[in-house]
Amino acid sequence: MRVLICGFLVASLTSTLTAQTRDEVVRGDKKKVEAAGFWIYNDLPKAFAEAKRTGKPIIVVLRCLPCHECVKLDDELVDTDPVIRPLLEQFVCARQVATNGLDLSLFQYDTDQSFAVFFLNADKTVYGRFGTRSHRTEWLGDVSLDGLAKALQGTLDLHEKFDSLKTSLAGKRGAPMEVASPELYPSLKGKFKSELNYEGDVVKSCIHCHQIGDAQREFYWQAKKPIPDKVLWPYPHPKSVGLIMDPEEMATVLKVLPDSQAAAAGLQAGDSIRSFSGQPILSIADVQWVLHNVDPAGENVAVSVMRKDRPLSLKLSLEDGWRRSSDLSWRATTWGLRRMASGGLLLETLPDDARRELSLPRDAMALRVKHAGKYGPHGTAHRIGFKEGDIITEFDSRNDLLAEQNLLTYVVTSKKAGDKVPVKVLRGSQKLSFKLPIQP
Repeated sequence: MRVLICGFLVASLTSTLTAQTRDEVVRGDKKKVEAAGFWIYNDLPKAFAEAKRTGKPIIVVLRCLPCHECVKLDDELVDTDPVIRPLLEQFVCARQVATNGLDLSLFQYDTDQSFAVFFLNADKTVYGRFGTRSHRTEWLGDVSLDGLAKALQGTLDLHEKFDSLKTSLAGKRGAPMEVASPELYPSLKGKFKSELNYEGDVVKSCIHCHQIGDAQREFYWQAKKPIPDKVLWPYPHPKSVGLIMDPEEMATVLKVLPDSQAAAAGLQAGDSIRSFSGQPILSIADVQWVLHNVDPAGENVAVSVMRKDRPLSLKLSLEDGWRRSSDLSWRATTWGLRRMASGGLLLETLPDDARRELSLPRDAMALRVKHAGKYGPHGTAHRIGFKEGDIITEFDSRNDLLAEQNLLTYVVTSKKAGDKVPVKVLRGSQKLSFKLPIQP
């Protein structure tokens, strides 16, 4: 498998990033890419104009700089690949290294990623997306060069048949978001402009992808509204419904977890997903797009597959609350949720052996404080007396919040800033009680 992770390249580029300042990395990247002339750099209007002129489809790579994780997906590794390079030459290639001024009615994606790919028509129809993440640092198992090559070829196939497929592609563009571009969110407004400031501190002028997710959550929280499930649990990974996709293929099932919703739908290993909710599928990111936009109450999603050259039509039935089975802990935006909900505590579920030592039942709440923030709003819990090693056994008179994300979800969907929540804690042999203020 030609994964998008190259040990030697990662080591060499990481050492380069360490030696350079972040500002030097950004300025150097701009100079290098513009000199090469292959990618249109931070100029999406130019890319769309070029696509109209040439009739080519567009690939837009959103890549955070200077994110150390992105060196694992560095464009140099992609550009020189003998399979991918000839495919890229059939596209108008655009590279976007900041989200300032980004059209959020068009570019909608999982903002906890720092590498996301869009395939588009010149008229702004979205052919598909590529790139996903289910861990803070590990990408293996989700994306590969082979998968990217097949998504590129799949896009070219869709582009060739665009007129007949345009209706089926309509669902790949979402409804307008709360604001038109990131810098217009209230928590970002006045701090950032619609363009990078290459004349000054360019790094500090950049809106990073995860800041969009932070700002979107803040939009609801500051308005004293519950954060919607779609915003709190964005872009569910297919494994949340029991579907493990093959990263080396375009949209092929590698494995189906037993007793899952995918298994109940009749999906099997080896199935090639041709359409999902009526939309052509190019990658795991396209599957996530459909799941992201499913009604929160759950519904039946049409799945068309090819199984050993035989077309099949299936229905994926999603249960109420299915979205909440996803893992929030790896997401950068969880840091902001911890400020709101737990006063800056990083919590972990107490393992079974530690439970036995303390005579705590397996099905009872036992969240150990792994870290307590010390500064600003993230230091709230620490200042009122919480310490690392404390075990929370009851929160707001509930003892059924068995994981950190259960606690975070409970607070940001049912509480408001300024509320005070009673918390019971076990510290060694001591039983303590605190009143934890929910943070704005």
